[in-house]
Amino acid sequence: MENDKTQLVATEKYGSLESWKYQLKGGLIKREREGEHGGTTGNSIIGVFKSVFLPQGYPESVSGDYVRYQFWDTLQAFSSSLSGTLATQASLRGVGVGNQEATVAAATVTWLLRDGTGMLGRILFAWLKGLACDFFLRLVADVLNDMAMFMEIMAPNFPACFTLIVCSAGILKAIVGVAGGATRAALTVHQARRDNMADISAKDGSQETLVNLAGLLVSLILIPLVTDNSLLTFVLFFLFTILHLFANFKAVRSVVMDTLNEARLAIVFHQYLKDGRILNPLEANQKESVFLEFRRTVPIKLGVRLMELVKELHMAILNNHESYLIGVKHGSVCVCLGPGASVCDEIRAVCQAVCLCTVLQPVSPLEGALKQLSMSHRKNHWELVYESHKLMDQIFHPFLEGVETAGWQTSRTLLDWDEWRVDWKKKRS
Repeated sequence: MENDKTQLVATEKYGSLESWKYQLKGGLIKREREGEHGGTTGNSIIGVFKSVFLPQGYPESVSGDYVRYQFWDTLQAFSSSLSGTLATQASLRGVGVGNQEATVAAATVTWLLRDGTGMLGRILFAWLKGLACDFFLRLVADVLNDMAMFMEIMAPNFPACFTLIVCSAGILKAIVGVAGGATRAALTVHQARRDNMADISAKDGSQETLVNLAGLLVSLILIPLVTDNSLLTFVLFFLFTILHLFANFKAVRSVVMDTLNEARLAIVFHQYLKDGRILNPLEANQKESVFLEFRRTVPIKLGVRLMELVKELHMAILNNHESYLIGVKHGSVCVCLGPGASVCDEIRAVCQAVCLCTVLQPVSPLEGALKQLSMSHRKNHWELVYESHKLMDQIFHPFLEGVETAGWQTSRTLLDWDEWRVDWKKKRS
């Protein structure tokens, strides 16, 4: 009878997908699955699909917004693929496919010029904008991409300007390539919860390939329908474009970034000054606009050269014991960063700059600490800067602790600092 007694020896689980237990009974160890009965991970069709297209350890290995974002991103990629098919068909017709009078050399030159201008545009745009994670830029880039495909569809109707039109369209398409790559890189870092950026990037590539394959199969059905039917081509392109832009907007709104950029930091800091409450990443992301903000009339320049403040350097240094210099110059709040500044110093500098911007050009009635700070503005800008130093001494450390508690990352940020670093001698008043 003693041998019939079951004894639990060990348990194991595969993420949140499977859970097994090892039991000793009758001198033998048996392995049994807990919960639902079925095969092991990878034996079923769904299991194979997950292992091929989802990161290992899903869902624990990715951020909570992964599925929502990937769904809308997949939908926008699918609709863009179909629109691209219509544009490609028009481009091929424009270079002479099906026209006996067209030469291979002329078609090849036109195609090479289109690709070449796109490559140059990609290099130029990456140089001008850099690789910041700018969702507004991504939305604008996707609009430009749709405009480029519309230009390619229209180009065959203007044979005299065909090469110029398709080259211009190639430049517009280059913008979405740079913007998409920049935001995708930042999102991969955000989604990776186990430093598994490589796995997430690889699986994202597999998902994109699957979407393109699905788009290819649907395109095989569409092409015979739209050939020599301009009206249907434009109707389908219009529908695909609306779906593409809507899915892009939903994809951007589904992301809950837990790293601070200037917009999210300003939202969180303003809420803290208003009622002492720290917004968590979900709340702040919902308040962040994905479109361009026109309300702020006082720009913030981060990481500027010392010459921006050099004429009044002694005023900027006075009573300043931080790792940055801040001042108001030509209607802008300028911040010079020291070489030893930490991420917390960067966050503090931007918070102080946000205070100065809000007081200099309030978009709503000031309350609390900001209202008291605005009293200094009646004298001059430097009095306002000195008082803002005092305000930050009082509130920044509790604010930073609250930010960390609310779930924000403070080890790194997405603040758009330039590369200038200034070393100066600190002095007292």
